[in-house]
Amino acid sequence: MSRTVAILAVPQLYLVDYSIAANVLGERYPLIVCGTAPARADGVTIAPTHGLDALGEADVVVVPGYEEPHLPLPDDYLEAIAHSEARGATILAICTGTFGLAASGITAGRQVTTHWRHTDQLRAMYPDTEVVDNVLFVADGTLLTSAGGGAGIDVCLHLIRDDFGVDVERAAGKSIVAPPTRPGPQPQYVDVMSPPGTDLSETRTWALDNLSAPITVDGLARRSAMARRTFIRRFRDETGMPPMQWLTSQRVLAARRLLETSDWSVDRVAERTGMGTAANFRVLFRRETGLSPSEYRRLHRSR
Repeated sequence: MSRTVAILAVPQLYLVDYSIAANVLGERYPLIVCGTAPARADGVTIAPTHGLDALGEADVVVVPGYEEPHLPLPDDYLEAIAHSEARGATILAICTGTFGLAASGITAGRQVTTHWRHTDQLRAMYPDTEVVDNVLFVADGTLLTSAGGGAGIDVCLHLIRDDFGVDVERAAGKSIVAPPTRPGPQPQYVDVMSPPGTDLSETRTWALDNLSAPITVDGLARRSAMARRTFIRRFRDETGMPPMQWLTSQRVLAARRLLETSDWSVDRVAERTGMGTAANFRVLFRRETGLSPSEYRRLHRSR
């Protein structure tokens, strides 16, 4: 059975953030809207379907962004968020919704992000929270926080991928005409555009087509006709992560799909995705997903 998603109809919510969560998640999960009063945004009224007590039954709680994040949400909203997190629910915040999580006390000692315009303010208001700059979204255990706008789509697709697998996530992206989830560490913005002819998408495409082959940074740099240091810098600018970290994430993504859709042995999946021996594959896969390959396969075959 699908997990139930509850969207908090917070005061002064951003309609775009609410709409992203409702549209992306609404097709895959039972969805309710919780609050104590209708929320108004851009001339539209969002009427809650349930009171805040219904959050006690929700498996995922979504907190959309809202105006004036320096002002805390009402106490009953903050208590509902904290209680949901304490009982193990996944808490997902989009844009300035992260301020609501921090005000509820659940982000202390944990990593979060928000829209780049507000990261300094969030850090100043909640110094016990580790605010990550210029990334699309951050997953820290059961806390998922994202920047604004399109990054909200990415974090919702990330949730779908974790719950239902790669193929369902791709189908969800196709339904809303969105690409597969961009990596969380990818920048929200790039200050300096790459000169013409330096786009590394062809190099990345080649790597994706040859995951089973031995791939090195030096080899990718040569293929891109760049010096090693220049290549690493450009690659990080475009993807938000170093080349080998990106490559590992793509290999794990490919392995996840094979575990979900095939009966291949762990050895064969490891070989096809370029992760060496089955033992090495198990270590890398658990590090990236928190599950062994066999546990991951059982989990997604049962859904």
